[in-house]
Amino acid sequence: MANVVLEFKASAGDSEPQSRPVLIIGQQANLQQVSWGQIKGKLQPVVSKEIWQAALSALNPNPTDSCPLYLNHAAVAALPSRVSRHNSPSSAHFLSRLVRSCLPGGNNRCIVMVCERSDVFASSCAISRAFPIFSRRSTSLRRAEKKHITVEFVIVGQDSSSLDVAELECLSNAAHGVRLAARIVDTPCNEMNTDHFLDEIKAVGTELGITPVIIRGEELKQRGFGGIYGVGKAAENPPALAVLSHTPDGATQTIAWVGKGIVYDTGGLSIKGKTTMPGMKRDCGGAAAILGAFRATIKQGFKDNLHAVFCLAENAVGPTATRPDDIHTLYSGKTVEINNTDAEGRLVLADGVVYASKDLSADIILDMATLTGAQGISTGKHHAAVMTNSEQWEVACVRAGRSSGDLAHPLVYCPELHFSEFTSAMADMKNSVADRENAQSSCAGLFIGSHLGFDWPGVWVHVDIASPVHAGERATGFGVALLMALFGQASDDSMLNQVSPLGAATNMSEDQMERDCKRRRLV
Repeated sequence: MANVVLEFKASAGDSEPQSRPVLIIGQQANLQQVSWGQIKGKLQPVVSKEIWQAALSALNPNPTDSCPLYLNHAAVAALPSRVSRHNSPSSAHFLSRLVRSCLPGGNNRCIVMVCERSDVFASSCAISRAFPIFSRRSTSLRRAEKKHITVEFVIVGQDSSSLDVAELECLSNAAHGVRLAARIVDTPCNEMNTDHFLDEIKAVGTELGITPVIIRGEELKQRGFGGIYGVGKAAENPPALAVLSHTPDGATQTIAWVGKGIVYDTGGLSIKGKTTMPGMKRDCGGAAAILGAFRATIKQGFKDNLHAVFCLAENAVGPTATRPDDIHTLYSGKTVEINNTDAEGRLVLADGVVYASKDLSADIILDMATLTGAQGISTGKHHAAVMTNSEQWEVACVRAGRSSGDLAHPLVYCPELHFSEFTSAMADMKNSVADRENAQSSCAGLFIGSHLGFDWPGVWVHVDIASPVHAGERATGFGVALLMALFGQASDDSMLNQVSPLGAATNMSEDQMERDCKRRRLV
């Protein structure tokens, strides 16, 4: 998979399966709407119309099913036909699995995705997740040739027109962002320390014509970033705050995305155990998603000011490591008594969101992080946990999750009941809760929001992606599609406008959305 080149085309052209293996995939009702004339060029002469129709009749997805059409060169696969109201109508998670398990082998392959136009964006991102980039297997490193996969969308439903060049470019940029984020998260810390992550940021900046602002090492301490500095000061590679800024003419609002970039989390002196530390290379998942989404979003014509703020550190053990009982002053000016050095993400993000407010004058601040293990308990392995001071944005996050395939579900937002968990006799607050059974994930988010201030007049959104950032041992690139969809209304791109919950094209009431979901799926 590491050597796969993924290409989206309006038409993949005709080719018999022996020379170009093919997977045709979609929900059964959608597959039934495809005419033989639309796909015969990819199946003949070895697959006849009768074989195709017999295969469709044999499919009985529960929850998914597939049927070979010709040896191991051609197959058709069906997605679940019904999903609940908290799932994506695209069945994105099942799609990624089916592509991984059913796609025939070969160096030149084709995927024909059959879906409604509203599911194209989520489907393209789901397909891209099936082809991770990072690998250090010796056989993969020795293989010089690239494998090529062409993805063609056959659109069914009311608007069945082919995708245009601009829409295909959007899909390509989104897929690149998903795979970039997954590659960074998959890469171990000996190859993705803070120096290397800054190189990734600089590379994206160079591509977009943006010079990043970087505050690093002792300068962080001097300028008052006690959170980022305190977490990363014991590591060989210094911590950093890095910012990519897109400031187009005519912008009407300023948005900041703040990403947790802990390149490795040992837990610090509150060290993790031998079974819980492996996998902590993924603790930079929020920053990785923001980098991938920023590149894709700017390429698709973002019209407002957009700042990507990366809070980078390695939470290491060493002579200069932060100790429990130490007190740090964060960029907000508030003091924090450290009672758990393994609750480090909230410290770096607190500095990041306050920088976004004070120095970047952001109206809307979204932080994204692999923040708490409790997130998976709160909202599960597939849904990000969302906390925000705005009910409108809470609803928008859920809708964006459904339209993008990066699912999201709300956490309780109630500072007056939960923030007392951080009470300290010595400082303004502690960094970890007194009672771990009292809405842990919500409390962790509130810690970040408290440094903005609970009376801050702007929109603040906190997205915890600790569990969805990976599936088994592989990163998913989760968060890229969610960010692109959530802020799609600020783009010139028609496809992003369509999937945005705040754009004119999808500015429907919750009742309208439920009625539409009932029409197509099980609610």
